[in-house]
Amino acid sequence: MVVLFCHSGPLYTIDGLSYFGVAHNNEMFSRYYAIADEIHVAIRTKKIDKKDAAKYSEITLKPFVVIPCPNTESLLGIFQRPKLKKILKKAIMESDYVVARVPSAIGFYAAKIALKIKKPLLVEAVACPWDGYWNHSFKGKIIAPLYFFKMKKVLKKAPYAIYVTNEFLQRRYPTKGKAISCSDVALPSFDENIIIKRILKIKQQNKIIIGTLAAVNVRYKGQQYIIRALGKLKKQGITNFEYHLVGGGDQSYLRSQAKKYNVEHQVKFIGPLPHEKVFAWLDTIDIYAQPSRQEGLPRALIEAMSRGLPCIGARTGGIPELIEPAYIFNNSRKEIDEIINILLSMTPDVMEKQARRNFEFAKSYERSILEKRRREFFEEFKNSAIASNN
Repeated sequence: MVVLFCHSGPLYTIDGLSYFGVAHNNEMFSRYYAIADEIHVAIRTKKIDKKDAAKYSEITLKPFVVIPCPNTESLLGIFQRPKLKKILKKAIMESDYVVARVPSAIGFYAAKIALKIKKPLLVEAVACPWDGYWNHSFKGKIIAPLYFFKMKKVLKKAPYAIYVTNEFLQRRYPTKGKAISCSDVALPSFDENIIIKRILKIKQQNKIIIGTLAAVNVRYKGQQYIIRALGKLKKQGITNFEYHLVGGGDQSYLRSQAKKYNVEHQVKFIGPLPHEKVFAWLDTIDIYAQPSRQEGLPRALIEAMSRGLPCIGARTGGIPELIEPAYIFNNSRKEIDEIINILLSMTPDVMEKQARRNFEFAKSYERSILEKRRREFFEEFKNSAIASNN
């Protein structure tokens, strides 16, 4: 039995034989073996140099087949759409089940084809395209309404759906099918030594390191707002904050922002990290920031909470479902001042309280709890598909 996973990705490859990813990794893909014996992945691929492969997590699962798809989201992508549809139709016809992750062009096309030919379909809703594209660029403001209505249509018709949020995406993109809330995050078992070490770190800190894990080449991730807040704090003579950024992509825009606001020496670009090194990095920072203009339920934020980190974030997507209201800032003209006020409120006592609260809250995202919920839903989806074919 074959399950076809469809998403725009990308996955990275050196030679077209071995594949690497960040969020797309062994842990994520392995869950689909609960549906079928073999995983096929329809996704965009990008070539990387051998030296860059160490920045990503290698996918070593077997059997695991990658079906490279063209990019239809660029200006010239419109000419690639017939090719993409042909690739997806063939792959869907040869599979037993389809999992379409949206929002993504490949996910949307795959869902449409699967519904048309009555192939068992499960849709995973992981983010809000309106927030993401509208806050991205002028081009994004053109795409946002299109993807918003595509997302609405796909989720409404989906026979089975998994939402990564508890409320936000469900309200905006409701389904008539069966659905569960299940974060894409699966945390390992909790060790109480984590919070003990965190509290000790808070008591001993002098400078405060803020961190964000996100691509650095997409402006809707919002790192520029933290940089601007540091610039404004520096004008007030407050320079005990640093900002460490983990994530791949072109750094030029954010570097220019750091230079513009005179905080180049307070902003450090670490580049992408393999997922297995993320927890170790989180343990080096003091506050985790999620300033995004678009999110589902951010994996990195939950992982940060599991390390006992005080967290701040934007009023976007599922972020307010995770963080206490006092540490949420609005996406508005007053945003920078709100970020500053929150940062200045982070006394050692407040940070310790938030560390304990976040650590306990994150326990509801422990792998064993979420995987059981997801596995039971996959089993129901699989049994329904088998019954409908008999």
